[in-house]
Amino acid sequence: MLQQFDDRNTDIKVFINGVIVHRDAAAISPFDSVVQGGDAVWEGLRLYGGRIFRLQQHLDRLRSSAKALAFDDIPSVDTLASAIGATLDANGMHDGVHIRLTLTRGVKVTSGMDPRLNQSGPTLIVLAEYKAPVYDTGGLSLMTSSVRRFRPDMLDPKIHHNNLIQSILAKIEANAAGVDDALMLDDRGFIAETNATHLFLVHQGTVSTPRVVACPEGVTRSAVLEVCNRAGIDHCERDLSLTEAYRADECFCTGTMGELAAVTCIDGRVIGEGSVGTMTQRLSGLFGELVVREAEAVGDGVFSREP
Repeated sequence: MLQQFDDRNTDIKVFINGVIVHRDAAAISPFDSVVQGGDAVWEGLRLYGGRIFRLQQHLDRLRSSAKALAFDDIPSVDTLASAIGATLDANGMHDGVHIRLTLTRGVKVTSGMDPRLNQSGPTLIVLAEYKAPVYDTGGLSLMTSSVRRFRPDMLDPKIHHNNLIQSILAKIEANAAGVDDALMLDDRGFIAETNATHLFLVHQGTVSTPRVVACPEGVTRSAVLEVCNRAGIDHCERDLSLTEAYRADECFCTGTMGELAAVTCIDGRVIGEGSVGTMTQRLSGLFGELVVREAEAVGDGVFSREP
């Protein structure tokens, strides 16, 4: 599974600290913290018919991660939303768009790790691309990676940071194995997530997902749990072992990039019937209905408050 280049993205414009430029002219200083040490936080958002699903939650999570990393002068929700709106307007984008929102600690006065070298405030980057959900809806294959996810006392996954080396190493293993993605365990051997998405199992009508101990607080993940609650679908958050994944009736992963995507093979074992299951199909439909109801227009009144 390799994302293909969309020709519509050839001449997109990128927002960098209030300046919107052609993608080929976009530049980040070599003294920026994201270059120096991956010192940045990010969000992925999706545009549906001119509206963004759970925009407020995404922006709150970005600001929360920046606060946890002790960034100075964190932009307000209104400022972030305005930057997104300006970027979409500059590109004439309305639908089928994925947005990568990045906030770095900013430019340093000289190279080095010390945050005290950052004296000019953060760098805000908005990258919007035409991009359909990236996963094959017919069923994904996973393999268990040798790379483990950190627990909170190592590096809290509730900080949505840009240092993705764990995920990249796991993805390298998945690529070498010829599968779509890597399944990642925590330091105790329980399932955490994949290298890019959250994981759900379905067994005897119950939908289960790992606790947010060694995985981030996913926006799509939380939406699926809400959908289960509203629809009266039995669901839980608990520690899950690989054995439970192998014997599950269904498995699917969730994320902004791919929405809901069925998993039909893990470590060479066929999951369920080896096809998209009925619960996965049902939840995908209910999630689509939720998106229609709750996607938020950029710049409307919901951004008047300071979280």
